Amino acid sequence: MAASRGAVRGFSVRERPSPNHDSRGEAPNIPRTDMLVLHYTGMQSAETAIARLCDPEARVSSHYVVEEDGTVWRLVDENRRAFHAGVSCWEAQPNLNLASIGVEIVNPGHEWGYRPFPETQMTAVENLCRDILGRHPIPPHRVVGHSDIAPDRKSDPGELFDWLRLARAGIGLWPQPAAGLAALRGRGVGVLERTRALADLGRIGYCVSEADAAIVLAAFQRRFRPERWDGIFDAESCARLAEIRTAYDAARAAWQARRRMH
Repeated sequence: MAASRGAVRGFSVRERPSPNHDSRGEAPNIPRTDMLVLHYTGMQSAETAIARLCDPEARVSSHYVVEEDGTVWRLVDENRRAFHAGVSCWEAQPNLNLASIGVEIVNPGHEWGYRPFPETQMTAVENLCRDILGRHPIPPHRVVGHSDIAPDRKSDPGELFDWLRLARAGIGLWPQPAAGLAALRGRGVGVLERTRALADLGRIGYCVSEADAAIVLAAFQRRFRPERWDGIFDAESCARLAEIRTAYDAARAAWQARRRMH
């Protein structure tokens, strides 16, 4: 792959410009770039994934690609809209390509032999994400996976992705489960608990209705209860939803207070 090299705060970034991008909008109505979306490529190799993201006929792209050996490619300038999110929704906001930066993480995905993300790759992802957050006002509650914003179509970056590691580095949110929570796995819940859990999904940011509740819950479970993602509202899932909703409420309040101070 032909490339030129650049630098992003001390680590090397290779340039492979994709033609698949356009404007984020026109002044004064350009939306704030305040969201980070993490994906896996879901293809058999980095080469085929990057080729597709740069194919003008495919009309898909991302701002960055991170290979398993830690190589970082920049395909689209952050000031431009890349085509990575597709039909998507978070916090009742659609058309998320307009406000987001997309990072594709090389992994064959569930179709081609899903596997853990290597340490070298996760280190590169962490460094890249921290760099992006240093340039854009992206709050922790708007760092998401593709499956969070398109749960009916996507399952990436999936249950093997180390969200806890990123959260410890200040990238997104992933509270540790309360002690004993796993003991509730598989235990049934009543109508009231299920209704509250559905509301918690919406409070966290998921765009959810009764019709797609199981699909959306499975996306939540892949991220926050990755040991089992069956889409069933058991007692563990409901308790975990309450934990995450509380954390997201606190994060939003802290972010709003921070913005008022500045």
